[in-house]
Amino acid sequence: MTLADPTTLADRSTQPLLDLAEAKQRSADAVRDWEQRLVEISHEIHDDPEIAFEEVRAANLVAAALRDAGFTATVGAFGVDTAIDASFGDGEFVVAICAEYDALPVIGHACGHNVIAAAGLGAAIALAAIADDAGLTVKLLGTPAEEHGGGKVLMLEGGAWEDATVSLMVHGAPGIDVRCESFRTQAVDRFQVTYTGRPAHAAAAPDKGVNALDAATIALTSIGLLRQQLPGTVRTAAVITQGGEVTNIIPARTVLQAEVRSFDLDELHDAKRRVMACFEAGALASGCSWEQVRTEPRYDPLIQEPMLADAWNDALTELGREPIAFTGAAGGSTDMQVVPSIHPGIAIIGSTSAPHTEGFTADAATPAADRAVIDAAIGLAWAAATAALTPSSRADLLARQAARPAGATTHPQGEE
Repeated sequence: MTLADPTTLADRSTQPLLDLAEAKQRSADAVRDWEQRLVEISHEIHDDPEIAFEEVRAANLVAAALRDAGFTATVGAFGVDTAIDASFGDGEFVVAICAEYDALPVIGHACGHNVIAAAGLGAAIALAAIADDAGLTVKLLGTPAEEHGGGKVLMLEGGAWEDATVSLMVHGAPGIDVRCESFRTQAVDRFQVTYTGRPAHAAAAPDKGVNALDAATIALTSIGLLRQQLPGTVRTAAVITQGGEVTNIIPARTVLQAEVRSFDLDELHDAKRRVMACFEAGALASGCSWEQVRTEPRYDPLIQEPMLADAWNDALTELGREPIAFTGAAGGSTDMQVVPSIHPGIAIIGSTSAPHTEGFTADAATPAADRAVIDAAIGLAWAAATAALTPSSRADLLARQAARPAGATTHPQGEE
């Protein structure tokens, strides 16, 4: 898409378009026409989990449904084999809907990405039903590797959001609905630390070895002690992925995967500096050498676009849900934020399991999760339609898009 002059776009955006009430009715009707298939797709993805960058069947399943709905759809887009680029319409107001579908190792869809994929698909189909009369281009971006790998960051480097006016997605959550502005995410920096020592016979000549597992133990103990002095909004975690082979050989190499999270980037930088000092202490105390490398792109904190957030909250209320304000710290991270966006939660009502547990895996394929798929699809469509069909917000968002320098959305997030 060629970006036009902001003044021209603002003038065009004041022209009469589809009535919002009619747009909401038509988009909701489209979702309900597709309700059975959307629920089936959610369950099929749930029952066939694929981890980051391996979501071949899920991507093809979503793309096939999009083609049936009249979209052009490509699997293997923006340099990512399991990314989807799908489009419908040719309006100036470009709505990018994100659909995640990667699972977690071992426990499957314990973060409910099957709900995300089906809801995003439903929202795209709903908006396609009004695209011509609302001056929309509807994009469905299938975004793999959110749990680990930064799939959206790789896609934005490839230009996936370069023509987007707004971007929306939704995430399943346990228990109750919270207002969009209450759904916060943390920046996260993930990295690998490797210690290298010297092997030796653990019984015959332990004094000849340099124990790399000792280095890891010292580092993790130090981080555990450090947590008392870290702000309550910081989270840090680590696992040992290699720590020796047998008990009678002094481990010469250990590898740890670690992460640091915070809602504030400056706080994240400071916390990571202190955590890295703990890893360095492990090397100094044990006599090992060490190195660290970032393992995936950094995720930034999410900023919810106020107008879209209000529209989402209103949509949930109209659908009979009761989103409440939440002031806790919460947590979690996501790899999106380059254009005006929202990423709210949708409750799997009655679920009491925390995400990333086997209990939430089960909850993500219940009737309550099926209802979340449908309500979220309608809610996302209504929020986007409200932005596109309210003259003041349409003019503002199009002007902001036109004022963006070329390539502004293609920069990785959070790089130092």
